[in-house]
Amino acid sequence: MTKNVPTTWWRGQIPTAVLLLIMVVIVVWSLAGNIGAAQGISLMTTSKGILLVVIGFFAGVLGGLIGTGGCSVMLPIIHFWMGYPAPIAVGTTLFAVIFTAISGAYGHLIRRNLDKRAFLWLGGGGVLGVLLGSWLFTLLSGQSKLLGLILGLVFLWPAIRMVYEGVAQRAMPQREGSSITGSGWGMGIFGFVVGIATGLAGVGGGYALVPGLIYLFGAPVYITMGTSLATMIPLAVAGGGIKLVQGFVDLPTGLVLAAGTIIGAQVGAAIIKRIKPATLKLIFGIYFLYVAVKFIASYFGIAIW
Repeated sequence: MTKNVPTTWWRGQIPTAVLLLIMVVIVVWSLAGNIGAAQGISLMTTSKGILLVVIGFFAGVLGGLIGTGGCSVMLPIIHFWMGYPAPIAVGTTLFAVIFTAISGAYGHLIRRNLDKRAFLWLGGGGVLGVLLGSWLFTLLSGQSKLLGLILGLVFLWPAIRMVYEGVAQRAMPQREGSSITGSGWGMGIFGFVVGIATGLAGVGGGYALVPGLIYLFGAPVYITMGTSLATMIPLAVAGGGIKLVQGFVDLPTGLVLAAGTIIGAQVGAAIIKRIKPATLKLIFGIYFLYVAVKFIASYFGIAIW
């Protein structure tokens, strides 16, 4: 029985390998013809490409662990430290999340960390919200600092709450389950609100889905992570696709980031059950508290590394 484990694992990774191969082909095509490059963004170099793959990998690992698409890792780095304008950073990372979510959701699906009913309700409402949020984004695209302030304020409280509960519950037994209970219409409405945040600020998807499912619907933590990533697929496809058409995506950057996230999301999904739910809450809360404070401080001209 033990001898068959490696074979089974490799077979399970065939879809990931195919997705990664397709991604590599598209990256080469884009770079060879300089296709889809946003105005004012520096050309792709070897060192820049390696850095983006590494950023994408760690974003994917964290996303696979805590159920987000990884935007919240990628966006601050390419905006604050690589100089991408906020609207381009939002659109590019949301585009990359399409592939992060596909890879991570598949990894969680084969490990049964996904509630299909919740996914359908959240995804259906979310796509409608993304359409509205993307329209609002065009109105605010010239006010990048305001976008950051909105993002920071909206998610400051969930971040603080998750840090608190992550610390308070570490010594408590953690109950898990295999499904997310609650009203389907309630999840649909919640998905709609999350979709607006995704279309408007890019990182609002998993950033809001995870604490929302845990606190509003009492969802099991592991199931929440997989369901959140699956829900991000239609949200990211709609939001990232719209932003690509609108010209807010630097395609070479988005594709290279995506190549890294595809691998990282598989790693995150594979190791998630080795970490206690309370620890996941603490990791999630600390990082996003930092991101929220950084965006808020940036609006007031205060630089936080």
